[in-house]
Amino acid sequence: MEFGICLQGVVPVRAEPSHRSEMVTQILFGELFRITGKDGAWYKVELVFDQYEGWVHYLQAHKLDAAEFLRLDHAETPVSLDLVQLLTRESRNDMLPVPLGSSLPGLADGKLTIDRETFQYDGAVSTVTSIETLNSVAEREAFRKQLTQDAMLYFNAPYLWGGRTPLGIDCSGFVQMVYKLQHIRLLRDTTRQATQGDVVSLLFEGLPADLVFFEDEDGSINHVGMLLNRNTVIHCSGQVRIDHLDHEGIFNNDLMKYTHKLRLIKRIF
Repeated sequence: MEFGICLQGVVPVRAEPSHRSEMVTQILFGELFRITGKDGAWYKVELVFDQYEGWVHYLQAHKLDAAEFLRLDHAETPVSLDLVQLLTRESRNDMLPVPLGSSLPGLADGKLTIDRETFQYDGAVSTVTSIETLNSVAEREAFRKQLTQDAMLYFNAPYLWGGRTPLGIDCSGFVQMVYKLQHIRLLRDTTRQATQGDVVSLLFEGLPADLVFFEDEDGSINHVGMLLNRNTVIHCSGQVRIDHLDHEGIFNNDLMKYTHKLRLIKRIF
């Protein structure tokens, strides 16, 4: 098997090996992937972060040998917290813009080395915090508050199918990235995310940062958001926005109607 890493700010992942195919997700700087197949100039990849599969063009994939892949995969990996930060590649003396939520494997003293290339990063980062160490109620409440504050970094970001950045994001990408900023891995699609965590039976039992899932007319889960409190949800619908939530679902005050029917509440940690 071959391996790779994203050394661009963001790379589109396509449903099929063609630039005309829909974008199903994005790989952000520093995220690793396995190359599981090839079709002409295209690599079929599986992302390490969420096991999502798709196609990337070979010119947008930086290949790694197995030893370097394993080193980076096991390195402590801070996550960028700036909306956009310039990262300097020392060997070429050029700059690369990396978006919020990018991975920085092995970052130490503002530098990271990837496949013998050294990069300088001067932005804010989130370091790894183990949720298993949050023993007190106060610690868990503070962690939930941090997640809701992180969600506001994406506020007003426009909807983009397959997007994972503040320049364009979809509903499942939004909650995935909010949790990634605090080093909790969510799967990529809404239906897969709904399999994670523990069920919260009633809305009034919900806590900030719990995930809320919604269904279409056929009863299929098709949307996800995150609780800010028991009657307010932040979610991406047209853009990342805040709406009222009750036992029926999301009520959009701009449209003066319910837009999403509540199906399920899940607690991730």
